[in-house]
Amino acid sequence: MTQKIKIFLDGADRKTMVEMAALPEVQGFTTNPSLMRKSGVTDYPGFCKEILTQLKGKPVSFEVFADDLAGMRSQAKQIATWGSSIYVKIPVMNSKGESTASLVKELSRAGVKLNVTAIFTLKQVWETCQALEGGAPSIVSVFAGRLADAGRDPLPMIEASAAMCKETGPQVELLWASTREVYNIVQAELGGCQIITAPADLIRKLAHFGKDPYTMSLETVRTFKTDSEAAGFQL
Repeated sequence: MTQKIKIFLDGADRKTMVEMAALPEVQGFTTNPSLMRKSGVTDYPGFCKEILTQLKGKPVSFEVFADDLAGMRSQAKQIATWGSSIYVKIPVMNSKGESTASLVKELSRAGVKLNVTAIFTLKQVWETCQALEGGAPSIVSVFAGRLADAGRDPLPMIEASAAMCKETGPQVELLWASTREVYNIVQAELGGCQIITAPADLIRKLAHFGKDPYTMSLETVRTFKTDSEAAGFQL
């Protein structure tokens, strides 16, 4: 297994987050409003403040949910006060397609650690890097998995994004988001990402990383045998 890239859990299930916080290979956490809704979170600040006490000081990204710059600014400043391990997630645009680059620049220069999210184009990466230059430690989240879901190879964009982030400064880290398979961890590291975020079921598969292919073949055949016998199949 690769060792340099940092692996963050992507999710908002309290039990899972606490479980993963105890694992040394999980070095941080990301959440978003959709994941929180899926997990049944109704008290946003209550959930965030409580879970912070369980994450052993590891970095965690909490996202604003306002849809205008003024609302995002107010929420970001409030969220940032909850703890030094927090990165405030700001979407690269709002639902009207209006760029948040000016707000990103303002908050970053004011010392707010940011995770700029929902990035899909190199133009968005470039604008984000320009806004983060000279600011606080920040993360640029490229949704590589969703690009792949659309039939696009995300690696060229990841490599170009990594170069932009590196040129911006060491305080800016590139994150591979919407991870779909364990091999994405290898791809993300080779592409120049410092972080990859993944769901819990994928992180658990890391235990099989590097397993011998012949052993995998034998285990698979044995599973077929066990299941067919348990089902009582006959011809």
